[in-house]
Amino acid sequence: MNANNDRDGFWLYDLEVETVLDGRTPVCRHVEGDRFRVEGETLVFEPGARVSMYALSALLPLLPAKQRMTDPNDWMSTDAEIACPDPHCGGRFRITRGEKRWFSHAATTGRPDMRGTPYWQSESP
Repeated sequence: MNANNDRDGFWLYDLEVETVLDGRTPVCRHVEGDRFRVEGETLVFEPGARVSMYALSALLPLLPAKQRMTDPNDWMSTDAEIACPDPHCGGRFRITRGEKRWFSHAATTGRPDMRGTPYWQSESP
């Protein structure tokens, strides 16, 4: 696919998600500076990095929206820190947009008619 033909694909930002405390006391064993990247649909963790599954559950719904291009005045473009879901925890997670990456629609859809490679075989009449 041609990366210049917007009809055949789309752009997503790579993201970096970093644990920030800024002097706050965490309850959930967050470690300042722990981070992971989001590249397309893949979460990429550095060796030894840890993220609470509860904190990750709060982050996951926002990551696909943060990857997409938005209006500069949209809160998704301006707000970058997500709080740990434990109301007593001081942990925050800063989401930073990085480079944009091109994805082919045909390579990312599950629709067989769009991929040209069906996942099942129809029965012959």
